Amino acid sequence: MSVLVYTESEKGTFKKTAFEVASYAKSVADMMGTTVTAIAINGGDAAALGAYGVDKVLEINDSKLENFNAAAYAKTIAQAVKADGGSVVVVSQTADAKYIAPLLAVQLEAGYASNVIALPEGTAPFKVKRTAFTNKAYSHTEINTAIKLVGLGKNAFGLNENNGAAVAEAFTPTLDNSDFGVQLESVDKASDKVSIADAEIVVSAGRGLKGPENWGMIEEMADILGAATACSKPVSDLGWRPHGEHVGQTGKPVASNLYIAIGISGAIQHLAGINSSKVKVVINNDPEAPFFKAADYGIVGDAFEIVPQLNEKLKAFKAANS
Repeated sequence: MSVLVYTESEKGTFKKTAFEVASYAKSVADMMGTTVTAIAINGGDAAALGAYGVDKVLEINDSKLENFNAAAYAKTIAQAVKADGGSVVVVSQTADAKYIAPLLAVQLEAGYASNVIALPEGTAPFKVKRTAFTNKAYSHTEINTAIKLVGLGKNAFGLNENNGAAVAEAFTPTLDNSDFGVQLESVDKASDKVSIADAEIVVSAGRGLKGPENWGMIEEMADILGAATACSKPVSDLGWRPHGEHVGQTGKPVASNLYIAIGISGAIQHLAGINSSKVKVVINNDPEAPFFKAADYGIVGDAFEIVPQLNEKLKAFKAANS
């Protein structure tokens, strides 16, 4: 009755979320006195997962699965879970995993708890703590099905190296044309930027910047910090920034370790989408801006004066500590 984990990868390299869910699965397996099996679809080196507690990697190499397809991926993972006899399945809360999880829950007849932020309070019964009401409350959820499906919130657990060794084993799913009803024709992806989904730090700006021509200092800060750039909904609606950078409840959710909001007042929809970020820093010239109530640190002042000075200080600090 192993703990299984779906480990996401891109171009043959495991993502950071893969190591986080593996770390979580290892701790759950220790509580249950069992082992961890990872499911890797066209993934990376099994040894990389072994370093985070994975005992066995089911390697699935199939050209038909080169591009993400929720139905085909869910069926593949379900077959792997059944073949391995897993009782707990752990997935991340990335966009792809959120598409997979409900389909997987149906196929496994599993209870699904999303947005889990801590290890189970107990395994008999199996009870987990998760965020609810757009991160304004916590829910203690008991899963009573034979197979439990856990969606681990981004940056909720962290990485724990275990220095183990994983054994790789080939696994071939049974798929047919009906599993590929949706066909991917093309992918346009910015390769020179840190993606919001993978970013540890996000630098975001709003209408307080007054126009797209002023985004240079935001991009400079992001470059210094190795961060992703983001924006509020009005900014993307005005065409100042790409819609792919719009974060918030109606855009992309953010659960970064550090979220810097510059010239964003803090509408409720925006706050709901970024509330899972661990540390929030706000720069705004309006002391009554709602964002200050949600911030861990706030600076009241003109962004056009503060941000360039902050960038210079960050560059000096980085140079002194590199």
